[in-house]
Amino acid sequence: MWGGRFAMGPDAVMTAINASIGFDRRLAREDIAGSRAHAAMLAAQGIIGPDDAVAIDAGLAQVLAEIESGTFAFSTALEDIHMNVEARLREIVGPAAGRLHTARSRNDQVATDFRLWVRARCDDADAALARLIDALLDQAERGADMVMPGFTHLQVAQPVTWGHHMLAYVEMFARDRGRFADARARMNECPLGAAALAGTSFPLNREATAAALGFDRPTANSIDSVSDRDFAMEFLAAASICAAHLSRLAEELVLWSTAQFRFARLSDRFSTGSSIMPQKRNPDAAELVRAKVGRILGAQVALTVVMKGLPLAYSKDMQEDKEPVFDAADALGLALSAMEGMIRDLEPDGDRLRAAAAAGFSTATDLADWLVRALGMPFRDAHHVTGAAVARAEALGVDLPELPLAELRGLDPRITAEVYAVLGVENSVRSRTSIGGTAPDRVRAAIARWRGRL
Repeated sequence: MWGGRFAMGPDAVMTAINASIGFDRRLAREDIAGSRAHAAMLAAQGIIGPDDAVAIDAGLAQVLAEIESGTFAFSTALEDIHMNVEARLREIVGPAAGRLHTARSRNDQVATDFRLWVRARCDDADAALARLIDALLDQAERGADMVMPGFTHLQVAQPVTWGHHMLAYVEMFARDRGRFADARARMNECPLGAAALAGTSFPLNREATAAALGFDRPTANSIDSVSDRDFAMEFLAAASICAAHLSRLAEELVLWSTAQFRFARLSDRFSTGSSIMPQKRNPDAAELVRAKVGRILGAQVALTVVMKGLPLAYSKDMQEDKEPVFDAADALGLALSAMEGMIRDLEPDGDRLRAAAAAGFSTATDLADWLVRALGMPFRDAHHVTGAAVARAEALGVDLPELPLAELRGLDPRITAEVYAVLGVENSVRSRTSIGGTAPDRVRAAIARWRGRL
């Protein structure tokens, strides 16, 4: 492809370090789509003849069929997916294949291919997140009234509902969908036609190729077109945040499935056993999802380090852009699918959840709020009185709802028996009716709103 300038072929080590076909063959579909759009535009502009364009298009269709059927013979000597495709095209259609690379460089070709691939992965992530959100909404619906403990610092804080807890993850994963959508919108410009870095003297119709490939517009600067990998870094940034959210949910699944918590049970489909301990049910799927953030965040760091010191425009360093993105996209897709499956099968233990919610003085804030509402007590004073009530209940070995009225009146004689109406966990969650609160009616309204958005 470039041998005219050189008297000797590359060293074997040079071939090994230079070749990318081992991994960039994943861009075959995108590469051929870009080439077909480019050939059609060249013919429409009168740059190549119509017969050549027809032959090229038919030949590229045959190459794609061979690749998809597994009969295509990839060659390391041809370096990358672009030259592997072009070489096979020449075998099929002859000299006409040589006209395909008119007004095009591998620089704008790979930039286009990679954008197409990453754009598709944004769509995949969005669809997978929508399925996961749907599974979370199903869980929220079945547990809109199911009381569970809410935690801060992993200490029992206040009662919430299972549905409300599930909806917290709906909010998180919905933001992830927004990040992938934003990244997709920014990357949806077509580099094809930027050539090596300076554009071309041929009368291209870049708008036509952009439209044919589903882009909104051509890129505006030819140097930036071939040197930009922001789209890949932004995809990895969105993937890293999403993976962090998956990891947090996975951590809760691991905790909830322990004998100490027993809040929920993972299905057999997403659990494993032990080779030595027959009683074990290990939450391996959740643990592996929890670990994926390391690979995905590592990919983001790796690509950022590759790009951080490169002068404009294209440098061969950028060949290292694809493997971390491929790996991260695979890891994210697998993690999202596994999490959806775990959530759909998850069986919460309502009795255990309620018992845990009622322990740990979880209605202390309700008592403080009642002192403010019923007695007109300043909240800081109510906080102090409630803290004293908790200390007294702890000394007596009871929870707040079992603390005798005489004990409460010893802290403030104005307290009446009406206070017990707010100290039950069901009463507590029903009272949290503020926007975004855990009251079952609020939870059901939020579920309906999210169903509409999905």
